[in-house]
Amino acid sequence: MEPQGEKPEEADRVRITPQLLKLCSGEFALDSILLLKLRGLGLVDLGCLGACLGLEWLDLSGNALTQLGPLASLRQLVVLNVANNRLTGLEPLAACENLQSLNAAGNLLATPGQLQCLAGLRGLEYLRLRDPLARLSNPLCASPSYWAVVRELLPSLKVIDGERVTGRGSEFYQLCRDLDSSLRPTSSPGLSAAVAQPWVEPGYWESWPTQSSSILEEACRQFQHTLQECHDLDRQARDSLAQAQQALSPVGTTSSFVF
Repeated sequence: MEPQGEKPEEADRVRITPQLLKLCSGEFALDSILLLKLRGLGLVDLGCLGACLGLEWLDLSGNALTQLGPLASLRQLVVLNVANNRLTGLEPLAACENLQSLNAAGNLLATPGQLQCLAGLRGLEYLRLRDPLARLSNPLCASPSYWAVVRELLPSLKVIDGERVTGRGSEFYQLCRDLDSSLRPTSSPGLSAAVAQPWVEPGYWESWPTQSSSILEEACRQFQHTLQECHDLDRQARDSLAQAQQALSPVGTTSSFVF
């Protein structure tokens, strides 16, 4: 028998409860929780998560969330991972004034306007909307101007999709992007690929016949002569050692003593 006043679809929904939060964090008071990992639990409803007022690090990736309403009260939140959900907006995050890192790859964000709510977060430095390694993205990432639009909309960002855009190392990523752009095939009728040119002159790698040199021949002859002398000296030394060993060896094994 179903509980009175509860619809069947609501009973099947996985939502966050105080018991779940205490079990996952080990804390007895919700406002004492600083870190929560709620990845891949099939969550649909954030429930009482907004009561965790001291929360600083939160992982909600791999669930079935469609909205983030309760997160508006998490003013201390610094790191948030909501990748691989069903989010169509991020508006509640506008109140997370201390947010520095956000991973929202693998959702349903379709236009740059849905990121406008993040413009007031001056501390936001790391944003991920696309993760090629995990094969996660958002519809807005398909636009050729996506990267430039996001950077213009959120100028405080230092890293977008794992690539540094400002500060130390940003020049390397910019160089990689320029190379990618130059290597993309063009559809313009007036442009054609340049014909590859050889790096060196013809015949550069051909081997030339060696020229005879009297100096080189004389040096080789002297080396061979010196080498032969070394062999002769070695043979003489071996003979001398053999003779010495034979002379020092006792003739018999028995010895006689006269008293």
